[in-house]
Amino acid sequence: MERAFNYRFYPTLEQESLLRRTLGCVRLVYNKALHERTQAWYQRQERIDYAQTSSLLTAWKKQEEL
Repeated sequence: MERAFNYRFYPTLEQESLLRRTLGCVRLVYNKALHERTQAWYQRQERIDYAQTSSLLTAWKKQEEL
């Protein structure tokens, strides 16, 4: 038997702002990682695994614009 649950929440303006900021950051990191992996594959036929992506994230955190 399969069950599904639907939940709805109504965030305050402060919570909504924080959620939008957090999801924007997540989207930025995902897209940067996807770009790096795609470039590595098409230019050098090299695979970038989770550990390498994690080290890239650490380097990105240290950049002033991010």
